[in-house]
Amino acid sequence: MTRAPLGGSAAGTRDGEPRDGLWRNRDFTLLWTGQCLSDLGGAMVELALPLLVLQQTGSPARAGLVGTAGLVTTLVCRLPAGVLADRFDRRRLMITCDVLRLAAYALLGWAVVAGGASLPVILAVVVAGAAATAVFSTAEHASVRSLVSPGQLTSAVARNEARTYGVTLAGPPLGGLLFGLGRALPFFCDALSFLLSLAAVSRIRSPLQQPRREPAPPVGASTKEGLRFLLGHPFLRALLLIAAPLNMAFTGMVFAMTLALRRAGVSPVLVGVAGTVFALGGLLGALAAPALQRRLRLPVLITLLCWTTAVLMTAGALLAGTIPAAVPLAAAVFLGPTANAALFAHQAAVTPDHLQGRVVAGVLLAAGSAAALAPALAGALLARWPPGPALLVFPALVTAAAVTATLSKGIRSEGAGTTPA
Repeated sequence: MTRAPLGGSAAGTRDGEPRDGLWRNRDFTLLWTGQCLSDLGGAMVELALPLLVLQQTGSPARAGLVGTAGLVTTLVCRLPAGVLADRFDRRRLMITCDVLRLAAYALLGWAVVAGGASLPVILAVVVAGAAATAVFSTAEHASVRSLVSPGQLTSAVARNEARTYGVTLAGPPLGGLLFGLGRALPFFCDALSFLLSLAAVSRIRSPLQQPRREPAPPVGASTKEGLRFLLGHPFLRALLLIAAPLNMAFTGMVFAMTLALRRAGVSPVLVGVAGTVFALGGLLGALAAPALQRRLRLPVLITLLCWTTAVLMTAGALLAGTIPAAVPLAAAVFLGPTANAALFAHQAAVTPDHLQGRVVAGVLLAAGSAAALAPALAGALLARWPPGPALLVFPALVTAAAVTATLSKGIRSEGAGTTPA
């Protein structure tokens, strides 16, 4: 397999397509636009679902149960999703997932209107939607390399990062507004977003994977094959050791900072402003990521970002409970998308197409599992210690990732020979 170095001038084109022509890439733009809409719908529902459960049951614990059910379902389905993404046609798989999510949230909207949105119904919809989303997102990640030229890969991953932060900014306020206008509206709008995503994916012309010349092995053997490649590849093994603590630290730090501000008596409005600053920092960082990646070799980029993030998070922890703490943390969040884009884009470049789904699923499972533990860890730390000492755990996690990036032969070897553009 030929490896395409990220940020290197040798990877500038494929079929004569320039690095900066990503917006003219019809099929990638269709996929990206469809996912902007469906992610926006998901962000609206992420706020509306707990509000609905609270209104229906009056129980914050049951509202938390719904969120946990969706998260656990995503994690459980991640490895099977990787097998499916490598075994079946990825475009048809994504279309099937969109149909399932469309039906599930349209039925939930109808149940709300009819007065039948009981907790079991809500849980069933959340579990079905989370399972379909796990499969869809894995197939989408695995498809990116088939849609863009090697020189566009880092920009494509960074653009997906920008999409995530953009919907984080817009989705919750819109979901709250729609829920106030009518309890069923966020769910019907989410169903509409999946319909639009389905239409976009259906119009993609390019194949989303290379032809399979050999029959697929049994499911168990297929899963082991993907994990064997993931754990046996020096760069990908280092990626696991870097991505997991980074994701845990970012998730935990933002969550803990929010709790610390509330405990310090900061008004909910200002806490909301701090959350907006964090998301805006991530969005701006995603937009800047391609430029940073073009100027630095991969090992230098990842090492520099990890150490800088550790310093910024330490400053944020020492200022915990105050509004100024949002400044260094927003700067750390600004750097996050560049790290993600560099690592995940290079993962796409070094993984054979027939293993993309399983390798992506393994990385997302490791990173997602660590991030899922972060809120619980943050809550436990704040319950035991003052915010300053408690939050230092998260920059310590980033420091561990920075040490890994500095010493890892897998990271250094993958960056050898690449040159800034």
